[in-house]
Amino acid sequence: MLVLARKIDESIVIGDNIIVKIISIENGVVKLGIDAPKNISIVRNELIEEVKETNKAASLETVSENDIASLNKILGK
Repeated sequence: MLVLARKIDESIVIGDNIIVKIISIENGVVKLGIDAPKNISIVRNELIEEVKETNKAASLETVSENDIASLNKILGK
């Protein structure tokens, strides 16, 4: 992991086309501005972790025989 120190209005460049700029620092909170192409997905890590946990919990749920029969009927099987 690369660790850099930056001040307000300073930035870093990732690759050729992603710029991360320090917008403000207040009460221990750093606000970042990210300029990236539209095809680059930018998502907060805690949201990714939440989706992973939700998917994991859903995969552990049991499915009733009625649910399977209903699904088969909908799918025409």
